[in-house]
This record gives sequence, structure tokens and C-alpha cells, in this order.
Amino acid sequence: MNIIKRIYHFIGLLYRWSSSERYIDYLRKKGVTVGNNVIFCEPRSTAIDVSRPCLIEIGNDVNINTHFTIMTHDFANFVFRNYMFDYVNNCGKVIIGNNIYIGTKVTILRGVTIGDNCVIGAGSIVTKDIPANSVAVGVPCRVVSTIEKYYEKRKSAGLEEAKEYIRYFRKHNHRNPKISEMREEWMYFVDATNMDQYPEIPIKQRVGRGYDKWLKEYRAPYKSYEEFMNSVN
Repeated sequence: MNIIKRIYHFIGLLYRWSSSERYIDYLRKKGVTVGNNVIFCEPRSTAIDVSRPCLIEIGNDVNINTHFTIMTHDFANFVFRNYMFDYVNNCGKVIIGNNIYIGTKVTILRGVTIGDNCVIGAGSIVTKDIPANSVAVGVPCRVVSTIEKYYEKRKSAGLEEAKEYIRYFRKHNHRNPKISEMREEWMYFVDATNMDQYPEIPIKQRVGRGYDKWLKEYRAPYKSYEEFMNSVN
């Protein structure tokens, strides 16, 4: 009977880990609050402490990369009870706000609130609150920029990084990247005036909620794929 239970348990694990949607359904059934449009990139490498599900809230529009951990308690009490001969409780709520990106190998410890519109960098251990509109990274995790400053930094560096990608692609593959291989770089030659020429690019999916504004306001710095390729030497 124990073997059969183990088999069923293993099958259950495989099922809950098989997709982000199924993992979220599992968390909700356990009592964890999970908002809309939440993505776990790799549920099987995610470890969320469901021993106290009421202590975890995840907001809307949260993208969580691989090897992610939430702990609402620790077990320092193991040492206390053997050394001080006392039993001390130790737990705290974890709140993840709205519109958050969490990089790979991030751990969030008990008693932490992450405000809205934040980026948490890869490898971080979050031990204290992160205010809204922040970019934070490190061990322990600390704020290194506002989201507004980081946006401006990425905007200014993006074009040269796109060209650098093309140079390395040419060196490695001895050809220009296909349009379908320009997963992010398409924005430098596609806008509302020529988007019909590039049906292989899922523009609406890439741009997201800002699609209507993008159609009206955005103009690419290059008029075509060919012009962009020719600008890279």
C-alpha cells in the first residue's frame, strides 16, 4: 500500500508541475492567494512553502523565473530547542504585488512585501521589503534603481545591444538572422506603417497591453529589415 501511495503522490507531483496553470490551481486549492496573469516559468523547480498558505499573496501580472522559493517560516527553532530547551515560533507573511518580474534563483523569506512594478534580479535573497517601482538585486536583496531610471537605461542601450547581437549571429552562423530570429530586435524596423510585411512577428503578444498606444505613437528608427541589417557593420 505504501508503494501505491508513493506512486500516486509522484503522479500528482508530475501533474501539478506540468504547467504554470496547473501549479497555480494547486496553490489556490491549498489556500494561497494568486492573482491573474501569473506565470511560473518552471513549476518543477519552484518551492513555495504551503505550510501556512494564508501567509502568501501573489498579485496580478507576475512573471516568475526558474528555481524560485518562498519561505514563510524558518526552523531555527531546531537549534533553540536543543540548546536553550525552548520552543519559539517563527513565521511571517509574504506579499508579492502587481506587475513584478522575478529572475532565476530568487528566494523570498518570511515577512517580506514587494511593492508593485518591481524587477527582482537573478540570484537575489529577499530579506526585507522592496518598495514599489524599484529594481532590486543581491544577497541580501537591495534597491539599485527606480524602475523609471532602469527603463531609460535600457532604452538608451537597447539599439547597440541589438546590433551587437546581429554581429555575433553573423559571426556564428555566417548569415543574417531571419526575421523570426529577431525575437526582440524587430522593434527597430517594425511599426504600424509596415507591420503587415512581417506576419511572423507576434507583435500584439510582444507589446501586450500597450498595443493600441504602440500603434498610434511608436515609429521605428529604420524603415525595413533590410535597412536595419545594412546599418550593422
